[in-house]
Amino acid sequence: MTFSRRVLIAGTAAMLALAGCGGGGDEKSPAADGSGTPTTLMLNWYPYGEHAPFYYGVSEGIFAKHGIDLTIDAGQGSTKTTQAVGSQQVDFGWADTPAVLSNIDKGVQVRSTGVFLQTTPSSVQVFADSGINEPKDLAGRTIAVSAGDAPTTTFPIYLDKVGVPADQVTQQSLDAAGKMAAMLSGRVDGLIGFAHDQGPTVANKSGREVRYLRYSDAGLNFYSNGLIANTATIADNPELVQSMVDATSEAFAAAAANPDAAVDAMAGKDPQLPPREVLLEQWQQTIPLLSTPATANQAPGTNAEEDWTTTITTLTDAGLLKSAKAPGEYWDSSFAPKPQP
Repeated sequence: MTFSRRVLIAGTAAMLALAGCGGGGDEKSPAADGSGTPTTLMLNWYPYGEHAPFYYGVSEGIFAKHGIDLTIDAGQGSTKTTQAVGSQQVDFGWADTPAVLSNIDKGVQVRSTGVFLQTTPSSVQVFADSGINEPKDLAGRTIAVSAGDAPTTTFPIYLDKVGVPADQVTQQSLDAAGKMAAMLSGRVDGLIGFAHDQGPTVANKSGREVRYLRYSDAGLNFYSNGLIANTATIADNPELVQSMVDATSEAFAAAAANPDAAVDAMAGKDPQLPPREVLLEQWQQTIPLLSTPATANQAPGTNAEEDWTTTITTLTDAGLLKSAKAPGEYWDSSFAPKPQP
């Protein structure tokens, strides 16, 4: 990671520490005796560094303080997580906003209760010694993609913004594991995905530095991962939804202020966890994604309607959504995280 990016992470972490509570501390939890409401959260994927706040929030008693006895389940993609929440197999989901919106349009009964990754991690990831130093160097190269996901679907918009004709870049469609294997073996020049997920893993396995051509650096941004709940849960138990939003916001602020401790809280929680150094890099790369200019210096999970409008417009332009509906069709704005003392 560059020095400037580490400075950005440190500054963002300091801002989040001011915006939210710094952790469970010595404060006694009213639900520490196990009397909290049993609540299930399904992640978007198997645990990786982005998820550290949930494990840290449990270990520090943050969720218990808010009356939640939280169980964290691994996921197998945001679409499956969204559908599991829609069928009330789990109480809450952590899912990518484009998948959530697409499923809502198909009739799945969920709503976003707050997006936390508000700057897209979508990026083209290449080795630093590949000769691809800037977007124009993608011309004539082969990039691994995953058909149908948001980073791939919006890739033509990114290429247009950086002035590279789409027909000059060859796209090879592979699944998530296949993309990394192809990049590691040199069968492709890079891959499209989340910078805070695949990149640190590829760097760790290869021993080579990874360079990121971020969509957001080209002025292309849309919402990524956040909390979702079933519409019946929202209607029947709004207190639980508010408590979950508040606890998650506090946990993210605490984890941003204490990255090492947050990652340590994940130890032993899943057999497929990446190495600790990869988890730490993944979480450190997540921290700058937790806000936009419209939500700077606010508690994690605070959303701005203008960012929702931008996201919906971008996804409609990319063909992921058939029409640009109002944000309220997808997002329940009544659950903004409450400021923590």
